[in-house]
Amino acid sequence: MIYEAALAGYEKSEFTDGPYTRPVYRKGSGPAVIIVHEMPGLHPLVVRFADRVAAAGMTVFCPSLFGQPGRPVSRSYTLQTVLGVLCVRREFNLWRTDRSSPIVDWLRALARKAHAECGGKGVGAVGMCFTGGFALAMMTEPSVVAPVMSQPSLPAGVGAPKRARAIDLSPGEIDCARRRFRDEGLSVIGLRYKSDQLVPDARWETLKREFGDKFESIELDDEDAAPAIIPPHSVLTLHLKETGPSKATEQRVIEFFRERTGA
Repeated sequence: MIYEAALAGYEKSEFTDGPYTRPVYRKGSGPAVIIVHEMPGLHPLVVRFADRVAAAGMTVFCPSLFGQPGRPVSRSYTLQTVLGVLCVRREFNLWRTDRSSPIVDWLRALARKAHAECGGKGVGAVGMCFTGGFALAMMTEPSVVAPVMSQPSLPAGVGAPKRARAIDLSPGEIDCARRRFRDEGLSVIGLRYKSDQLVPDARWETLKREFGDKFESIELDDEDAAPAIIPPHSVLTLHLKETGPSKATEQRVIEFFRERTGA
């Protein structure tokens, strides 16, 4: 419970859909944005980004899917969480190349609820790292209008060319996203560091090929990253610098949410 002090300004509730119940932390007013955290959990730098989205005139919904809400990042905590997800968590698809993770259905339901409560043109969504592809897969839910993929790292692609090319969506989800981009004038933003081996070049090329000019690619150099305990990876959190291209990327994402949700 001590770690939840980082979320003191948030309203906590439980949300259930299908077989899953997860805590959700809410803050702000205006249209909804769902912020899906990275490894190892809903840590304070994810909360910092959520605070900034809320300050820009939106209601943030921060589900906790793994880890301990509010706990700071450390090497041991990250390793512990990764092993736990790898070994026992069946709601995440780490290896397959033709499907999204089962927990995405739960996130779609959360988006429906958030839109019904908050209004606006629709819901923004960002996934990070393990959850990076989730925001795009969520587009089969009509309320999701502003997807952002930050360092999408699944399926795990290191040393496996087929997985390195994959984008963590089923063919049907890809087709749905393409159709909505065409018919509704929507688009997706993708963020990564060019050197990041967890987000292979082949995956980025797949995104460009599948979605063309509807995929807004933002790639950063290592010198754009703030120092952290891992090499450049976490665009909106651990490696966010408060100046230069890194800060401009954060501001672009927030403005994208504002534009598309009607904040």
